Amino acid sequence: MKNYDAKDIRNIVLAGHASKGKTTLAEALLSCAGATERFGKVADGTTVMDYDAEEKKRGVSISSAVAPVEYKNKKINFIDTPGLFDFEEGAAEGIRAADTAIIVVSSRTGLAVGAEKAFKNAGSRNMARIFVTTKMDDERADFYKAFNGIVAKFGTMVCPVVVPVISGGKVAAYYNMLTGKAFSYNGTKATEVACTPDDQARFDAITEVFNEAIAGTDEEIMEKYFSGEELTAEDKIKGVRIGLADGTIIPVFALSGITGEACDQLLDFIAEACPAPKSEYAICNDEPIELVPDVNGPLAAICFKTVADPFIGKLSFFKVLSGKLAQGTVAYNANKGTDERMGKIVTMFGAKQMDASEIPAGDIGAVVKLSNFNTGDTLCAADKIIKADGVAVPNATYTMAVNAVKKGDEEKIASGLSRLCEEDPSLRFTTNNETHQQLISGLGEQQIDVAIAKLKSKFSVDVTLSVPKVAYRETITTKVSAQGRHKKQSGGHGQFGDVHIEFEPCDCERLEFAERVVGGAVPKNFFPAVEKGLNECMDRGVLAGYPMVGVKATLYDGSYHPVDSSEMSFKMAASLAFKEGISKASPIILEPISTVKTLCNDDAMGDVIGDINKRRGRVLGMTPVGDGMQEILAEIPDAEMATFSTSMRQITQGRGSFTMEFARYERCPEHIAQKIIEESSVE
Repeated sequence: MKNYDAKDIRNIVLAGHASKGKTTLAEALLSCAGATERFGKVADGTTVMDYDAEEKKRGVSISSAVAPVEYKNKKINFIDTPGLFDFEEGAAEGIRAADTAIIVVSSRTGLAVGAEKAFKNAGSRNMARIFVTTKMDDERADFYKAFNGIVAKFGTMVCPVVVPVISGGKVAAYYNMLTGKAFSYNGTKATEVACTPDDQARFDAITEVFNEAIAGTDEEIMEKYFSGEELTAEDKIKGVRIGLADGTIIPVFALSGITGEACDQLLDFIAEACPAPKSEYAICNDEPIELVPDVNGPLAAICFKTVADPFIGKLSFFKVLSGKLAQGTVAYNANKGTDERMGKIVTMFGAKQMDASEIPAGDIGAVVKLSNFNTGDTLCAADKIIKADGVAVPNATYTMAVNAVKKGDEEKIASGLSRLCEEDPSLRFTTNNETHQQLISGLGEQQIDVAIAKLKSKFSVDVTLSVPKVAYRETITTKVSAQGRHKKQSGGHGQFGDVHIEFEPCDCERLEFAERVVGGAVPKNFFPAVEKGLNECMDRGVLAGYPMVGVKATLYDGSYHPVDSSEMSFKMAASLAFKEGISKASPIILEPISTVKTLCNDDAMGDVIGDINKRRGRVLGMTPVGDGMQEILAEIPDAEMATFSTSMRQITQGRGSFTMEFARYERCPEHIAQKIIEESSVE
């Protein structure tokens, strides 16, 4: 495939809700452009875009995929993205690399939450946006119902471009508002026909909607329209180009991805009207710089996707924002502060690698086996260090503990999951030093399930999942005194240490040690041993074995033997005093409390508050944040947060999100504390 100037490149992301036909549409577009000989099918695992083994097994997209085509002297890079909320990282990758978002909506079920989110995310990057109502071959399809739903949500900027001609209750043809022509289809083969809809009045009304939208984009076109002069095809395409680029027009296309009907009209539109890669701002030496997609500009390339595979090696997908990236080039990684020598550079067609000598500004490629070039990193020249915006990585909110099936596999688990986290930055792998558990965090159950399946297939490590342990604490509530006396005679020198220690609650993170010994009852050189003995005991409380906090221990008396006393003897004596004293000081269990900020739609606010209350949470306040959303501030015990992510998604239908941050420890309710103690005794 030859190199194209930036003005002849179109980077298109297919986004939207799950199971609405994105991958099927991608197959139809690739076939219509002549890039494939036949349509692949998701159900058969034969699509170009869903090439991963897990995607084929599950029948859904779980990561973004790229496939370029050459069409009408343009290069179009299609980026197919997942619609499931568990794999939002894939959608974020596609949106970062593209300049136009095609948001796929089913003409059968209408606008869905995933389409709304895709529209918003694309808008946040000032991208051109197009709605496609697919599945028009379905007998239950209703284009006008789907179109009205889009208009109701996004207003008058929604503009019909290709609409179905309904005759006899069925789709007889597709009418293109730009050309004023209607075409019937036999698969992807188009035949021009007369436009004779059943409901001429409704058809005329939607045509008027198109003309008004076009007229609003340009003063010259507006004057022609209001003077009653008929708009030419050139006027219409000019108006659409202007409106699409500045976001005042959101075109809508009706088609069928399954049969390929009207997909050629969408391809024509992409080539003629969609914007080429545009300038964007980045940071150079702490100052903003405008990166123009020019091969002669300073080098800047952003990594938007990483594939980590133990067999084929690491593959880093990138978009060149300025300059060009060629094989053998030595570039500077602005995020890592290291030089990177470009190895083999390729363009990707699904899973297929096609060699490329260089990737020019505006285009998309991949580099093989570049160890430090990860998602979000910018490559640039060492003498002009540039950092571009990275990928908007969604926050991980669902955590599970990873348990090795085979003993001793913990290091292999850590290595494998770390590699998978490189591939998917929305995954997070950590080891909790308190609970000694390996934890994996992500966006939901399916994402974690896929990660575990990949861990087994790619790295040959078998694991099970469990709910993570909660890092509880223990403390005391009353003031007591206790004696610890350690005496042992075993021939020769014996062991003797005797301490009297006062224990009381204290506002400190761990142990506060003090002494008020008088008369040399305990020599000063043994004080550190007493403190050390107490500190070691603080690691394991007397109720359920959790670390202790908030204890003040005051050494006030004791005795010693001039020969048998030693540091070890006093350390043991302090330990005995601790066990006796803490047991009498009304010990309690403390649980971690987190501050949770929940963003939800107005309709779901009552149910979200109800769910927070069920989790023993306290709602602290609610704040409207616009666009029909509310922010709920609450405090919830960590022990109740395991399923909060799943519940939030169900209650808000995927519109909601939340963040949590540790706030403090609080006394655990008695009935829950008793259960914790019982569980610890079983362990």
